[in-house]
Amino acid sequence: MKQAKLLTQAEQKRVNALINAHRYSARNHAIFAISFFAGLRACEIAALKVGDVFEKDGSVRDTVYLAAGQTKGDEANTVLVSKRLDKALAAYAAAYPHHVSKPEAALFFSAKRGGFSAQTIVNLFSRFYALAGIKGASSHSGRRQFLTELADKGVNVRVIQALARHKDISTTQRYIDYNESKLRNAIELVSQQRC
Repeated sequence: MKQAKLLTQAEQKRVNALINAHRYSARNHAIFAISFFAGLRACEIAALKVGDVFEKDGSVRDTVYLAAGQTKGDEANTVLVSKRLDKALAAYAAAYPHHVSKPEAALFFSAKRGGFSAQTIVNLFSRFYALAGIKGASSHSGRRQFLTELADKGVNVRVIQALARHKDISTTQRYIDYNESKLRNAIELVSQQRC
């Protein structure tokens, strides 16, 4: 199975610049953030309601509870909101306060003011990656990047599995990217220890 491409820092900057130059930039930044900083799938992003993410006063919840019908595996689950994701979601709320005052509305609205389907979320990611000239990236790139960066920072694979909401640890392990540079850095850790 071909994996979604991980983005380099330069590619991430290109995508961010393109998002800034387009209509609905706060919305689009929030969509990318929820993928890259929480690892949500396109179907889960599309299924979110305003009330899942925002309190009645418009503040961002620190935990998002996904109902069984909102997840790929039809199991209720929990998503923790990081400071970086909170910042992107708060900017979205500030840009669209009237929209985030409707708890039953779809979290992200389309140009026609309806909600997104999973496919239109996939298309949005594809559009920005194509505009940035990035081949091989998809709506799953953010999820894969989220899990790989956790592994790169030394987070235990069981913790990553829980954050990915995977039943089987082997599924989580397939998401985590490694290359020769990472392998070399790993073996050098042994060299640093004294006999």
